[in-house]
Amino acid sequence: MTVSFTETRGGTAGTPDDVIGSVRGFVASDIVPYAEEWDRDERLPPKLLTRLGEEGLWAPFLPADAGGSDMTWATLGRVHEEIGRGCSSVRSLLTVHTMVAWTVHRWGTDGQRQRWLPRLAAGDLLGAFCLTEPDSGSDASASGTLAERTASGWVVNGEKKWMTSGQVAGLLLVFCRTEKGMSAFLVPADAPGVKITPLTGIMGTRASMLAGIELRDVRLGPDALIGPPGWAAGTVMTGALDLGRYSVACGCVGIIQACLDACVDYTSRRSVRDGRLSELQLIRRKVTDMVVGSRAARLLCAEAGRLKDADDPATIMATWVAKYQASTAATAAASDAVQIHGANGFSAEYPVARMYRDSKVAEIIEGSTELQQLTIASEAYREVAA
Repeated sequence: MTVSFTETRGGTAGTPDDVIGSVRGFVASDIVPYAEEWDRDERLPPKLLTRLGEEGLWAPFLPADAGGSDMTWATLGRVHEEIGRGCSSVRSLLTVHTMVAWTVHRWGTDGQRQRWLPRLAAGDLLGAFCLTEPDSGSDASASGTLAERTASGWVVNGEKKWMTSGQVAGLLLVFCRTEKGMSAFLVPADAPGVKITPLTGIMGTRASMLAGIELRDVRLGPDALIGPPGWAAGTVMTGALDLGRYSVACGCVGIIQACLDACVDYTSRRSVRDGRLSELQLIRRKVTDMVVGSRAARLLCAEAGRLKDADDPATIMATWVAKYQASTAATAAASDAVQIHGANGFSAEYPVARMYRDSKVAEIIEGSTELQQLTIASEAYREVAA
């Protein structure tokens, strides 16, 4: 099966529904049957990464001349929902890869685009977004990684942690502190001085191949810098994290839908007393919450995607809201799904245990639930004051 991405920002040769139908078929055949195995192995197989490239899923939002298919952000969100429905670890790799590829496309020089975008679009080269540091948590200042200017370019020292796809990424988008403020650099993963340490035993998205990354006297040329020095905080970081939140939010819609599907199937077959589990009122209440949660989150994600395609600055807050609602609803749905499955909900024989662990990750990455509450409330106070 090959996905044909003909739906674009500028044409109507194909429909988003055609695209989503193809992606849904790919997820059903190539992802869902193996997701539990990948979770146990804490790794995605190279064959899958290749298949994602063959299906054109790594960076379809890029323009055709950069190797993409001009996919709209609204449709990309639906694609990431379908991937998240099958396996959040796969969606996680697509999330960070999107952040890196978009950054190169949006803020890179002509030389950087020509060098990196074709390989990023094809998936021959995977990207990792390197912002979080061991002691920083939600503090996005990147203050522990220092880039100093030299006669021939830059030298970088520091440490990053919890890097999704860090074990297999070939291009690292590294945020550093420079004398003029936060800056972003494109660092080849095989550059001398880069040490990658796999992180295992993680609770959720276990197959996303997390890594810790040390940078010790890593020497870079002047062409590694994205934009001017000290310029990354309000541009590169803000824009990339916005796309990360959008992808996570859409993936959470997939989790809710997967929980709903699993629970409807399980309770329709499971007997209790003199009837089916599906006939119990409390079960139906939980299923109803999943239905409403999935539809509400899907609509919020669609609105955020529409605003992105319109280049409307309001998409930033719309994405915060979508990510907050979708991630909290996914956690609630997954918790109810485990409860509905009873003891079976703790077994790897049923996917809801993995969904429960993965959903909790979504409440932390790309802005924790608590940080989102502060941000969304602050916007509400600004709107009222205005």
